[in-house]
Amino acid sequence: MRPLRFAALGDSLTEGIGDPVGGGRWRGWAALLAAGLAPAHVPVEFRNLAVSGAQTGDVLERQLPAALAFAPDVVSVVVGVNDTLRHTFDIQAVAARLDTVYGAFGDRGAVLLTACLPDPGALLGLPGALARPLARRQRAVNSVVHVLSERHGAVHLHAAEGDGVADRALWSADRLHPGERGHRLLAARFHALLAASGVAHGPAPGTEPDGPVPTRTAAWWWLATAGTGWVARRCTDLLPQLVALAADEVRHGLRGTGARLDLRASAAVAAALSATSAGALRVGGERSVPRRSVLEQPEVAQ
Repeated sequence: MRPLRFAALGDSLTEGIGDPVGGGRWRGWAALLAAGLAPAHVPVEFRNLAVSGAQTGDVLERQLPAALAFAPDVVSVVVGVNDTLRHTFDIQAVAARLDTVYGAFGDRGAVLLTACLPDPGALLGLPGALARPLARRQRAVNSVVHVLSERHGAVHLHAAEGDGVADRALWSADRLHPGERGHRLLAARFHALLAASGVAHGPAPGTEPDGPVPTRTAAWWWLATAGTGWVARRCTDLLPQLVALAADEVRHGLRGTGARLDLRASAAVAAALSATSAGALRVGGERSVPRRSVLEQPEVAQ
């Protein structure tokens, strides 16, 4: 029987950071989801192409060709947070890259999975003037992902809001990546969407972790060791611009014109989306649909 192929593209979230399985290896939500995509008699080939620190440009230039060569039946593309943490952030470029990546898989009939994500400033607990510009950027990315996901017929998971964002038990010590429980919850939520769509036919991933929830002590230890280096690397790239953005935030706040910043961001998102290929998936005037694959084969009689 032909195996079901699942490719996962993205950054550290999809790579699995926060969900260690020993030997210096990570598992993550995508690997957990892969185990529940098909019934027991259908083999699943899973390829995780995600890399820590990846931006939309890395997904387009490096991960997309490898994924297309793999010819997946199901593919996840969850990326964009790292774009918001760079001084080169450009929502029009982000939209164009995602449109190309989504369209490439739609053209081949793969089932596409996407997600919107919380903003890193809120997760890190940054002061308001520093957090708001990052939040505005993440909202812009999420808006683009929402529209393009619908346009390309993706199975989309809304993971940017809800009680889970503030639930410490779902996050690893670094407060930026899910812990085991968080990865399991993401896998279960994706599985529920795919099952409702008639795509996933295997058992749903369990949501209870095997390991303990990270403690506050562990979070402080991460910040004092690995976290210091992480912050320093991001500050070198982003901090000068973030300080300028924060100063602009304060000025507008004092003048009572803060809404202009939101309007400016909304206009940038609208311009970015209008520049993408709205009709890229239309063939002969109709939207193309995923091919029938091993996902839709009937159960073999036992």
